[in-house]
Amino acid sequence: MADMLVKLYNIPHSHDIEENLFKSGIRIKKALAPDRSRIIAFSRTCAKDDYSDEVQAAFSNNPVTCYIATREKEIIGFACYEATARNFFGPMAVLESERKKGIGKALLLKSLESMQELGYAYAIIGWPAKSAVSFYKKCVDAIMIDEKSSGVYKRMIKIDE
Repeated sequence: MADMLVKLYNIPHSHDIEENLFKSGIRIKKALAPDRSRIIAFSRTCAKDDYSDEVQAAFSNNPVTCYIATREKEIIGFACYEATARNFFGPMAVLESERKKGIGKALLLKSLESMQELGYAYAIIGWPAKSAVSFYKKCVDAIMIDEKSSGVYKRMIKIDE
């Protein structure tokens, strides 16, 4: 799967989505070091893929480059940026039972806004799942990067292109 590209100067603001989520008891916030082990554990189990290595990398950044979604003090989703590579968004996951409520969009937009604040004009969505491509296109007009290889991920042991 190829990467996707997002124009950060065209993304919608997250404020209204966050406000609506807050009214339903869902909070979007920047992750803090004291919650690291809980968020990493969540990232191992909330999706079909284990994202814990990338979440650990996000916690190695200063400041931490991870947002979480919580309800009643429980994690229901997360999104990282600048974890796999500079200027890369991802990974992101929301509990299946909590999807289609705007949580993923809010996490995506907060992360992209943070990347914009870092000075980036564009962001790369690294190797999105096929099922997520339409989500990224719809939320932020992301476009596929025409690439036949696995991009930066080709250096992974299990890919080794």
